[in-house]
Amino acid sequence: MSADLSLTEQMQNGMESCAVKTIMSGVAGAGMGALFGLFMSSMRYDNPISATGQEIAKLPLRQQLRSGFKEMGRASYSSGKNFGLIGAVFSGTECCIEGLRAKNDLYNGVAAGCITGGALAAKAGPQATAVGCAGFAAFSAAIDYYMKMPPDETKNPVI
Repeated sequence: MSADLSLTEQMQNGMESCAVKTIMSGVAGAGMGALFGLFMSSMRYDNPISATGQEIAKLPLRQQLRSGFKEMGRASYSSGKNFGLIGAVFSGTECCIEGLRAKNDLYNGVAAGCITGGALAAKAGPQATAVGCAGFAAFSAAIDYYMKMPPDETKNPVI
């Protein structure tokens, strides 16, 4: 029984490490982003001209399907890569800040959001970095505030 307990404790400690949280967030973000990209690409029909210069509607069905599936794959990969990067950077940053501050509060997410948004927008210049920082921090604050709100007792009465 003690060997099982130590294994359980080891699993819990592993799940609480910043490296594991970062990897898990990156993988989950990539998966969700890939599904999102697949869905959004399947809804898009904004380019009636194929790569060969012909209208897609005039191509044979097999080529239409091939073109559609290639576009869906590209969009899925692109969204998955971006969501995975955002999830990994944000989660890793938040975990490191939480470890340094030794607190679990709203400010960790806001600071991690600012760092993540600024870092992802840094290539576009200082103004974009500031806007990315502010936007991601505000979004992070709103989500954290909503998620950490106490439940409304009137909506979920205990019977």
